[in-house]
Amino acid sequence: MPWSWRYEGVDGRPVAGPTETFSSQADAESWIGQAWRELAAAGVTKVVLVEDDRVDYDMSLLPSE
Repeated sequence: MPWSWRYEGVDGRPVAGPTETFSSQADAESWIGQAWRELAAAGVTKVVLVEDDRVDYDMSLLPSE
């Protein structure tokens, strides 16, 4: 089952981003670990890890205060 990321902006609405798919959760997480800075610079504030249509978890890209 393929894994992918969805991207959201500050208002919670979808933001365009890379349409990468991954064969495992570990591959998806490794990729986001390398790409998150570029995504944040492009206006992505939250990413959502999805396996097929099931949301696994979401993660903020905003700096902690």
